[in-house]
Amino acid sequence: MRDIMGSIGITEKPHAVCIPFPAQGHINPMLKVAKILHFRGFHVTFVNTEFNHKRLLKSRGPNSLDGLPSFRFETIPDGLPQSDVEATQDIPSLCRSTKMHCLAPFRSLLSRLNDTASSNVPPVTCVVSDGIMSFTLDAAAELGIPEVLFWTTSACGFMGYVQYRNLIEKGLTPLKDASYLTNGYLDTVIDWIPGMSGIRLKDLPTFIRTTDPDDIMLDFAMVESDRARKASALIFNTFDALEHEVLDALSSMFPPIYSIGPLHLLQNQIPDDDLKSIGSNLWKEEDGCLEWLDKKEPNSVVYVNFGSITVMTSEQLIEFAWGLANSNQKFLWIKRPDLVDGDSAILPPGFEEDIKERGLLANWCPQEAVLSHPSIGGFLTHSGWNSTIESVCGGVPIISWPFFAEQQTNCRYSCNEWGIGMEIDGGAKRGEIESLVRELMVGDKGKELKKKAEDWKKLAEETSNKPTGSSYVNLDKVINEVLLSARD
Repeated sequence: MRDIMGSIGITEKPHAVCIPFPAQGHINPMLKVAKILHFRGFHVTFVNTEFNHKRLLKSRGPNSLDGLPSFRFETIPDGLPQSDVEATQDIPSLCRSTKMHCLAPFRSLLSRLNDTASSNVPPVTCVVSDGIMSFTLDAAAELGIPEVLFWTTSACGFMGYVQYRNLIEKGLTPLKDASYLTNGYLDTVIDWIPGMSGIRLKDLPTFIRTTDPDDIMLDFAMVESDRARKASALIFNTFDALEHEVLDALSSMFPPIYSIGPLHLLQNQIPDDDLKSIGSNLWKEEDGCLEWLDKKEPNSVVYVNFGSITVMTSEQLIEFAWGLANSNQKFLWIKRPDLVDGDSAILPPGFEEDIKERGLLANWCPQEAVLSHPSIGGFLTHSGWNSTIESVCGGVPIISWPFFAEQQTNCRYSCNEWGIGMEIDGGAKRGEIESLVRELMVGDKGKELKKKAEDWKKLAEETSNKPTGSSYVNLDKVINEVLLSARD
């Protein structure tokens, strides 16, 4: 399947423009899609914002995004004030700004790429855009080329967003007042969402937890999920066996739906990858984490990482620190410099001395490699979708502390539907953290979760196997039936 062009009589490479939403958890999977398309014969243009392009160059080195003649990087402005802060930009501000300001520069970029006399690249034949960058649909329509929207959420998380309009029309959100956050209202079961039986309001993406009828994120998520119907197709980094009920339900509501995950398993099949050195981490990875893990026994280490956006209070940081220390388990804790909201992430006195023989702290790490390392026995996570699917592929059970967006939905499914996790109460107290960590690593419940996680790992591997795995087949379909459709 390496040479798709020869098999369909195309003399010039198809050209895919891939554009992620400008946040770490969106850039990572989009880069995997781009590399897979490049391997399948596409010329690829990968579009970052200027802000994130600078961060990538700083974290990975000045020549790290040089690419290849057939895999190039371009930038557009995000419309926000320039900043040199090494932290994720404010998400509501990013959502508002990309929607308002990014279409014109994106349109100009496509025009420049299509000026073959000066660009020296093939004409753009398709766009693969992040699901919440749907302004790109207008630019693709103007050129008459197909556009695939890549929703980097789980399928169940996306279904939650799709229901926002119904939830508003039924008066279930916005909330009448702030007391509804704590009076049990969020335990209300919603029994009419296709493919999501038993789901509660608290399990749906968190932007419904507002009292403001003009809430930016509530409106943004509703509009972006509605606009997904205008795409040529939707792709998800999931696999059929994991989310088949929701995927089936979505397939009756939207353009063609293709589950093509786990993406990193498909990417790992690329031999001698010329692009292997091109990474997407906005923080510098500390490879010493893997050397530390090499010295630990199998299934003996808890991996702790709350992702690229989660922030906590200083009090919560202290509770997590002592909960981990008091569990007496080995752990690797990824503690971003901006983990504590509005303050420096200062650990309590005596903590580092207490854990020096069994704990390692780092700013960032190569997470896929960590989660597939044999010494990792559990994952304390925010339940972002990348972390969840990578944990499934590693056969690693989880403790979930969801922070926002569809992380709550992923937590619900991990704990109640897939049987691979336990949830921390939102308050995050050291006693509960200690108890759950110990149960995960050495308790009977932890053994059950580990067995279930191993079962899902096998299914994930089967689905990405060529030539018959469902995700491998779906990848072929989206390439040949959608992305190449304008060239038939």
